Amino acid sequence: MSGRRTSNNRIRGPQSALTDFLAANNISAAQISADYERRRREAQQQSEQEAAANGTIVEEDVEEQQPDDCEETALQKKKRKRAEDKARKKIKEGKNSKKSKKNKKGGPDGEDSDAAFDMYSKSKPLPGQLENCEKCEKRFTVTPYSKTGPEGGLLCVKCSKEQETQKKKDAKSTAKKQAGPREKRRQTESSKLDGIILDGALSLQDLCIRTIANNIHDVEEFGDLPQKSIKTLGHILSKKRVITSRTLPLFLRPDLETLEMTDCGGLEAEDYIKIFSFSPKIQNLTLRQAGQFKDEVLDYIIERDIPIRHLKLYAANLVSDDKWIEFFTKCGHRLETLQLRELDYSMDDITFMHLVRNCPDLKRLKMKKCWRLSDRALGAIQELKNLEHLSLQFKLPTSAQSLVDLIMAVGFNLRTLSLEDFHDADNSVLQAIHTQCSQLQKLRFTDNDLCTDTGFTELFTDWSNPPLIFVDFSSSRSIDYNNPDGTEEALGLGTVGFEALMAHSGSQLETLLIPSCRHIEREALENVFDGKKEYPTIKTADISFVKRTDTPIVAGIFKSCPRIRKLTAFGCFSVSDVMVPKGVALIGVPNAQDSIIQEGGYDFDMISAGFGLM
Repeated sequence: MSGRRTSNNRIRGPQSALTDFLAANNISAAQISADYERRRREAQQQSEQEAAANGTIVEEDVEEQQPDDCEETALQKKKRKRAEDKARKKIKEGKNSKKSKKNKKGGPDGEDSDAAFDMYSKSKPLPGQLENCEKCEKRFTVTPYSKTGPEGGLLCVKCSKEQETQKKKDAKSTAKKQAGPREKRRQTESSKLDGIILDGALSLQDLCIRTIANNIHDVEEFGDLPQKSIKTLGHILSKKRVITSRTLPLFLRPDLETLEMTDCGGLEAEDYIKIFSFSPKIQNLTLRQAGQFKDEVLDYIIERDIPIRHLKLYAANLVSDDKWIEFFTKCGHRLETLQLRELDYSMDDITFMHLVRNCPDLKRLKMKKCWRLSDRALGAIQELKNLEHLSLQFKLPTSAQSLVDLIMAVGFNLRTLSLEDFHDADNSVLQAIHTQCSQLQKLRFTDNDLCTDTGFTELFTDWSNPPLIFVDFSSSRSIDYNNPDGTEEALGLGTVGFEALMAHSGSQLETLLIPSCRHIEREALENVFDGKKEYPTIKTADISFVKRTDTPIVAGIFKSCPRIRKLTAFGCFSVSDVMVPKGVALIGVPNAQDSIIQEGGYDFDMISAGFGLM
């Protein structure tokens, strides 16, 4: 009875799964601990015995070396200490080798020893506990996201971020080293798209400029660099998107008169004001992607009477109409060049009329992608009698008659005429150009499907204008998807119009852009680029999506245009296996051969012999 009462009074709490597992397999944690202590004592006794034996030998050796009747000198003392250290080192190495042999051979107690070591080793703290950072020894609270340091300890948040940043930098540098040839090829292809063909090594000046651009954050000032080199640096840094408040002052000097920045996306309004405070004599200013160019910047220009004569602003949408009117009223009398692009909020017809009224000396006017300008703006331009360069691209619909009236009013003095996206323009606009323009050097007329091949032919036939240097008739074609072959009378630049163009301007033409003029037949291309006619000044040509273009036509272009440097031929699927002359970039033909470099200059005879161009 008493025994039963005693057994019933035992209180047992809940057991863990590990406790149940150990009990089921007759494993005792106390036994494991006792075995570990026993092995540790035996090992310690064995090491003490070995140390005593080796120590006696060392002492005997040392005593033999020292004479009995002499005192120990300093040199002998050093030798003795060296011998003792060497003996101790041998003892430690012997212990380590024995332990490693035991671990390699294994034994009945090998696994138990590992288990005991894991039991008594220090475990990592759990989330919510406090721990000292391995790197900075700062105490912090452990979380599930705490990083592990190089020696196995945990890191605080700050050190974890630094470690991740360093890992990314190391990975990036390793990737750069491994992908060296690939990066070089990528840079070469990028240069080709820009029309840059490099023969041989870069010049020392180019290498220096690139080195400065790659280490721009370590540069304190440009010193006496020439303006041309500074302009090149500005283009490279803009492409890298590193024009910021930190790098902008490098380009500014008190005597600066010209500044060109092709990407100002990283600048704020204060940075634009800084330009005029550092360089109050600036006259020629080009700022692209100037999204933070605001009213206060124009206020500063007006108050300080900055002598700007040539102003080119892109995407300055935060300037209000009222501020534009004030600027034109007070500073417009000295403006000779005004180029504004990507204006979808400001600059309506009324503001533009103030521009025309207060800027009588304008010689160059470019208004592109201005969403709020219409026919009224075209009518206002007729008052600018000193215009020499005119570039327009409106979003709102305009009539063909407004363009005709504009050309008849100012066309006699124009050197450059660019009309883009005027979809309602017809042959009457081309006839007005033929009649009134006699000094043009550059003509751009794009994205039109109303002008016919006959209109282009009449434009270039018996035209009193000297040969053009730049021609761009991109996307002058029919866009009726129900009739992909076009109408009976070819719309846009066609066969006869293309032949008339080359007959009129081929002798002086430097840039020929006719992409998407798909109504030009193959026989016209063969007649123009037959390898016998020569166009000595053409350097750049674009024949993309001219569907009749094939391999012999491209070979004929290379033979007829000996100075060509860049030929773009996207969408010309009949072009294949073209041998590209040295120094020429052929873009858009993925199956073209690599450049053929031959000694003694170009060998066009070999290129054209296989295509019947001889």
